[in-house]
Amino acid sequence: MPNRLTTIFGLFAGLSACTSLLAADSSGQTYPVKPIRLVVGFSPGGAADVTARLMGQKLSDEIGQFVIVENRTGASGLIANARVAGSPPDGYTLVMVSSAATIMPALHSNIPYDIERDLAPVSLVVKSSHVLLVHPSVPVRTVAELIALARAHPGKLSYGHSGIGSANHMAGELFNLMAKTNIKHVPYKGGAENVLATVTGDIETTYGSLVASVAFINAGKLRALGITGTKRSALIPSVSTISEAGLPGFDSTAWYGILAPAGVPKQIIAQLNAQIVKGGQSKDLKEAFNRQGLEPQSLTPEQFGEFIRAEVAKNVKLVKLAKMKPE
Repeated sequence: MPNRLTTIFGLFAGLSACTSLLAADSSGQTYPVKPIRLVVGFSPGGAADVTARLMGQKLSDEIGQFVIVENRTGASGLIANARVAGSPPDGYTLVMVSSAATIMPALHSNIPYDIERDLAPVSLVVKSSHVLLVHPSVPVRTVAELIALARAHPGKLSYGHSGIGSANHMAGELFNLMAKTNIKHVPYKGGAENVLATVTGDIETTYGSLVASVAFINAGKLRALGITGTKRSALIPSVSTISEAGLPGFDSTAWYGILAPAGVPKQIIAQLNAQIVKGGQSKDLKEAFNRQGLEPQSLTPEQFGEFIRAEVAKNVKLVKLAKMKPE
């Protein structure tokens, strides 16, 4: 993996060298005077992409300029992050990052950018919980019963996730640590794949996205044991949180937010933050996010920066305790 990452990011230094110091359009007009590019490091249709497109459309309506979503997939979002970190700090290139952006630094030592140094926080946009699922053949109906079964048969059960260092991988490892279990992890290419693998019985359990899981839960093809966050989901309100259901204090959520290249003028960052927060509080966008199992968030750039620092520190600790390694 280190060699692959080195190759993937080989052009980063060149991109950084080309960075412009312009903070606004050369004509002196008020920002924004042209379309804004919002880069997403994940495939179309996933939570990061959906979040970017919903917020991008709302921003377009608010600012009178197109917000163009561009998918640059690969390396759990690191390719997109590196590209934006090396872009001109003029406010016209942004990146929608996931919680993986604060997990990867704990797993890889050769990332050619620093999320705190080379990218500027603009706004947290949404948070999203996962749901702990089991195949109906697994003889458990509660979190406590799953813990008991896993302890009785260490290493015999497995859980799926959407890639090393993904939010649901971290949820599974946090569960193992807190519950003192040994449920083996099985990586898949995306959130839909690990849910489908549980439906077919290839794996016993998984941490699925709410939107990808609800139909299978309602059809009886999957059994929901608990929500990974601190609040129940409006999509399946009868399902308690994992903390309520047998593992007090458990809290593991995915999140998505917008960053800009370091050096973007503070007034542009503040303007973007205000428009993102306003959009996220609008009734139509709130409803659109909620239908996707996403919970709108509101933080200032400074608060989002503190949030990122706390997430990096938390993930470094979890990776070390779980002895996680890139594969």
